[in-house]
Amino acid sequence: MSPIDAIRRHQAELTAFRRDLHAHPELGMAEFRTAEKVATALEALGIEVHRGVGGTGVVGVLRNGSGNRAIGLRADMDALPMEELNDVPYRSTVKGAMHACGHDGHTTMLLGAAKYLAETRNFDGIVHFIFQPGEEGCGGALAMLEDGLFERFPCDAVYGMHNMPGLPLGHFALCDGPMMAGSGRWKVQFRGTGGHGGNSPHLASDITVAQANFITALQSIVSRNAPALESVVISVGHISGGSVDALNVMPSEILVGGTMRAFNPTMQKLLEDRMREVAELTARMQGASAEVTLWWGAAPLINHTRETAIMADTARDLAGNGAVNAQMTPVTGGEDFAFMLRAKPGAFVFMGNGHGPDGKAHALHTPLYDFNDAALPHGVAFWVNLVRREMNSAAG
Repeated sequence: MSPIDAIRRHQAELTAFRRDLHAHPELGMAEFRTAEKVATALEALGIEVHRGVGGTGVVGVLRNGSGNRAIGLRADMDALPMEELNDVPYRSTVKGAMHACGHDGHTTMLLGAAKYLAETRNFDGIVHFIFQPGEEGCGGALAMLEDGLFERFPCDAVYGMHNMPGLPLGHFALCDGPMMAGSGRWKVQFRGTGGHGGNSPHLASDITVAQANFITALQSIVSRNAPALESVVISVGHISGGSVDALNVMPSEILVGGTMRAFNPTMQKLLEDRMREVAELTARMQGASAEVTLWWGAAPLINHTRETAIMADTARDLAGNGAVNAQMTPVTGGEDFAFMLRAKPGAFVFMGNGHGPDGKAHALHTPLYDFNDAALPHGVAFWVNLVRREMNSAAG
């Protein structure tokens, strides 16, 4: 019996576990119930468990045979701060939180792989099951690394996986090199004198003009400063200033904020430098000032060649050549796992989440998203086969 057929026998158990996590979402770095549920499940399998790694992170260690090669398999555990709109029996019971990115499914699949490997022991080496907190912009990967993740649990390679709505069930996609963008955020605080917009606008430093020029000029960074073959993104997500109850008053402060994306350190630095220059210059044109704050929540995710090939071969063995895109177009979404790939060789793969019961592929980070339980056996089998291939098992 193939691993995926054996795993399908546990579909009901996997589904129940995933839906329990879905009903009890926890935000980044506060995954206390989730972490304990994971740790308890690992202990029941006889797996060595380490709690509190980087906060609420959990690492399970499974050794078998005499091999010394060690790999890490990582899943994320946190939910998002948003209300769920799905009308399902297992919908979120926590106001203002929901699993809108599928981390409930990722956690369940890695636990399913741990269960299968612990029961079959059909590999030779060491597997570290890494359950990461705070992936959604909370610095969970860095917290685990700063807590000595790879010093305490040495890995020769580390791997991650994420579901992808719309990609058919049983399909996989990845690429060598840059696969996901570095994800950053920025804020610009414009400050001027303020003034009377009707009686004496000429006496004021008009920061509404400064912010308007700044927002328009931002896209010239994308079109005229970044090379044509490089992909960068700058988007505005917030503007605030003035009062709706005092429409004749020119504001003395305006806050503008948004997100930025880039695929390599050179482009990250370009965005930082040019955004600062544009903000300061547009402010000076109006006799005002600009205070710029920029930060990167995730580094560019760059897959390593050897590990990308291993992931692609694992997917082909499981799903067939036609179900694997090993040269996918990179996406500008951000992923915290990128920091682990800067510390160790490894790779990241997308797994198909198919469509929902309504026939639609609801996007990640939307209130109607839900992880597709039919994808669980595919993810578990992928992890199992990857371990066997990495450990050069005869069954691999």
